[in-house]
Amino acid sequence: MRGVFALLLLTALAPAAPLAAFEESALDSVVTLWPVWPAPGAGREEPQGSAVAIAPGGYLVTALHVVRGAEEIRVVRRDGPQLEARLIGSDPATDLALLKVAADLPVLEPAPRPALGAPVCALGNPFGSGLSVSCGVVSARDRTGMGFNPIEDFIQTDAAVNPGMSGGALVDAQGRLLGVLLAIFTREADGDIGLNFAASRQLVERVVEDLMAGAAVRRVRPGFRVVALSREEQLRWRGVRIVSVGAEGAAAAAGLEPGDVVTAVGARAVAKPSDVATAIQLYRPGDTVAIAYLRAGEARRASLRLPD
Repeated sequence: MRGVFALLLLTALAPAAPLAAFEESALDSVVTLWPVWPAPGAGREEPQGSAVAIAPGGYLVTALHVVRGAEEIRVVRRDGPQLEARLIGSDPATDLALLKVAADLPVLEPAPRPALGAPVCALGNPFGSGLSVSCGVVSARDRTGMGFNPIEDFIQTDAAVNPGMSGGALVDAQGRLLGVLLAIFTREADGDIGLNFAASRQLVERVVEDLMAGAAVRRVRPGFRVVALSREEQLRWRGVRIVSVGAEGAAAAAGLEPGDVVTAVGARAVAKPSDVATAIQLYRPGDTVAIAYLRAGEARRASLRLPD
């Protein structure tokens, strides 16, 4: 047993295998943002930010809080002159904004859903120092209700993310896009403490599709309202309880009733009301989504057709 224990200890203490070299070309899809404010020098330092190419034709996505209220937005590529960016549209509920520049930047390949602990890199402009790369792992997926935005679908990472990187890219080990950097969790200062969040690529694409069409983001109406389970109920089930169903809404048509416990929306398990709100908003009006639920402890499924 001693020999087995020693072998296990040595294995645990052995350094992790080094990551493959970062795909540097991914930085060609990320830019530095220089917003210009209407009253520079009026007690407000001009912040900088980041953005990432999201579609051909010069479309960039960034964090809305980086450019909100700016009278001009300048873009700096890794190699090349400054460009002027035009704000196409924004979505305050997700803190995302769509920009357009007169240059066709390479668009990153979309990444599949990452595994927990998978290596990732954050690409952005920390503290206005210029584009750089910091790497870590996927700490969590499907984070909602973190208190930053009304609608959140975050990938959490411990890759260092600091002010100026908002709007930058979170990529996997192959340089594929996982999400857009939006938030840093901190108690008292803006320094990085290892809890950083990127809006998932799926949420970003859902928002960008409407903004590229020149419209506000269309929200879906599931026709029911949910609340968290009581502490006693959480000892029995994992999910949220429906407390009201619209008389002529999508939920009523699907057969859902007050008192039902929703356990999953589509392929996503839910544990709190914000999980349901996010999972529903990843769909589009007219889509049909599977709802897994419990009624009197019996597992059931419903097909919820979201109204146009």
